Amino acid sequence: KKTKLSADVPGKIISVFVDEGSKVKKGEPLLQQDKSSMELQLKQINVKIKGLEDDVRRYSALKKADAVQGVKLEKAQLGLQSAKIEKSILQDKIDKTTVRAPFDGIITMKFCEQGEYFAPGKPLFQLIDISTLKFNITVSENEVILFNDGDEFPITSNVFPEVVLTGKVTTVGAESNKMSHDFPVEFTIHNTKDLKIKSGMFGNVYVTRENDTEHIVIEASSIVGSNIHPQVYVVKDGKAWLHDIIISSRFKNKAVVSKGLSQGDVIVTTGFINLFDGANVIIKN
Repeated sequence: KKTKLSADVPGKIISVFVDEGSKVKKGEPLLQQDKSSMELQLKQINVKIKGLEDDVRRYSALKKADAVQGVKLEKAQLGLQSAKIEKSILQDKIDKTTVRAPFDGIITMKFCEQGEYFAPGKPLFQLIDISTLKFNITVSENEVILFNDGDEFPITSNVFPEVVLTGKVTTVGAESNKMSHDFPVEFTIHNTKDLKIKSGMFGNVYVTRENDTEHIVIEASSIVGSNIHPQVYVVKDGKAWLHDIIISSRFKNKAVVSKGLSQGDVIVTTGFINLFDGANVIIKN
């Protein structure tokens, strides 16, 4: 979770309580704006309220004795209500001169200094909460069926492979990427107590397949056709024949073939110029 904090009211900064890297708790003050003029206004309103309260008490007593018209009491009562609303609005503005952390987190960026004047909407700090992290991967159409909302999987980071965290599936993409035809999967992870895992780190998800079978791994450069209809040239009896294959996953420059090839098959990896289905080929070792 990440957000940029800004001031709700304009004003001059008189104190900054945090710096980049500071760990803060929800509600902790981060910055204080000048509120002296508003506090003077508040004192003025309190005096006004006291005077109106005295008027209401006096007119109430006089009205009971029929010594004053009721309209004067009503005006005093309405004036008192208006003054109290005015006080509440001003008190809210005074409270907002103290910028507080909306959640537990770490200050990762600071855009302000003591003595500056800031207007509402201009960012003051960037706050990140890494106690809970999102971890995103992309998987092939053959692998996306392994992930369902609520499923849990062990996840490790590349930097700290010894730290095994539990990732809960929160989102499984309903549509594949139009270029790669992979599906996005998102996990939610609870970080370690010392927040060892940082936002932006790379990691791995470990999936155990039931009744998993051995697959054949080939060079990705051996594949012809498209991602939707991948094929390879299989050499038999001196001829190259196109075979349809199913790719279950890819990593680096390799492809895992789950169907379409058998162990021992000889495939063409280079020399595709002028190659066609049924062409005569000579294998050079």
